[in-house]
Amino acid sequence: METLAHFGELVAVCEITMERLPFGELEGKSVERFVLTNAGGANVAVLTFGAVIQEIWVPGRDRELANVVLGFAELDGYIRKNPHFGSVVGRLANRLRGASFVIDGVLHNVTANKPPHSAHGGARPFDRYVWTPEVVAVNGAPGVKLTHVSPDRDEGYPGELTASVTYSWSGDNALRLDYHATTTAPTVVNLTNHSYFNLAGEGSGTVEDHELQLDCDRFTPTDLDQIPTGELAPVEGTALDFRVPRRVGDALRDGGDDQIRIARGIDHNFVVNRPAPDDDSLTRAARLVDPGSGRTMETVTTEPGVQVYTSNSLDGSLAGHSGKLYRQTDAICFETQHFPNSPNEPTFPSVVLRPGEEFTSTTIYAFRVE
Repeated sequence: METLAHFGELVAVCEITMERLPFGELEGKSVERFVLTNAGGANVAVLTFGAVIQEIWVPGRDRELANVVLGFAELDGYIRKNPHFGSVVGRLANRLRGASFVIDGVLHNVTANKPPHSAHGGARPFDRYVWTPEVVAVNGAPGVKLTHVSPDRDEGYPGELTASVTYSWSGDNALRLDYHATTTAPTVVNLTNHSYFNLAGEGSGTVEDHELQLDCDRFTPTDLDQIPTGELAPVEGTALDFRVPRRVGDALRDGGDDQIRIARGIDHNFVVNRPAPDDDSLTRAARLVDPGSGRTMETVTTEPGVQVYTSNSLDGSLAGHSGKLYRQTDAICFETQHFPNSPNEPTFPSVVLRPGEEFTSTTIYAFRVE
């Protein structure tokens, strides 16, 4: 099984520079922008608002750099309601049936922002706050650690949760995300990043011609509310079978697949292939290729699942960096995570975190050219 553990060694021997710039102000707090650039000029920009990945500039076959994530040039675009472009969502990413769960026999009701359910942490999830930054060294190169403290009963969740994500960028164009969290009371936590990728470049149109491969033999089918039924079903024989590379658009146009119709595209959690249920080594979950530019991206994670989402809700009402309107299928997300609705599914990997324990998770988005 393919892993990318060697990337940490590469970071240590490559020159990485960092810029720390003002980006605006929200509720009396300064919002900053950190730009990590490697010797080849490829770079990543992250914001302290929402721990947002604002830009990722990587080369294509022609050696020209392009920004491959959707987002905005100004802070106002992120402050207005937007579909979590580039942000870290939590405290509980994805969907929660009935906006409730039980820990140790105690029922906890949380904000039902998708009545009667909850999604991505509630009405004011983690990406609506300014996180506290700290410049850190990661394998000898600069990185930025962003921290957010969620108070007890925030959106109904028990315990004060201290969560952080550390971003680091390698000399060979790999973006690493290291998550960490602790709590003062038993709670649930599922953190993920919600970046929207288009390897042809932000604002370039649909990703239907991108080729996708998923190292996932199973997925979690959903009901009409797009909440998992609890089943771990084989992808074989469905439109969601990407075990060998396929055009994204081939699945989106499969009118005979109920799961595609429910989601109006792909919006499903896939189970990452692992040698054992308790294995949490860095393992490849997905590979995406844009044949036109030659850009490729591998998603590597310690998480058991990855939510693949083909930007089904984009409707042309938002314009991003390029000034182009964003429409359905203009990007694809790879939200590495524990499974949706895990607190209510005892057979799913647990998302319970207790005092004295540490939640840790790592994801790498690695960019190449073919």
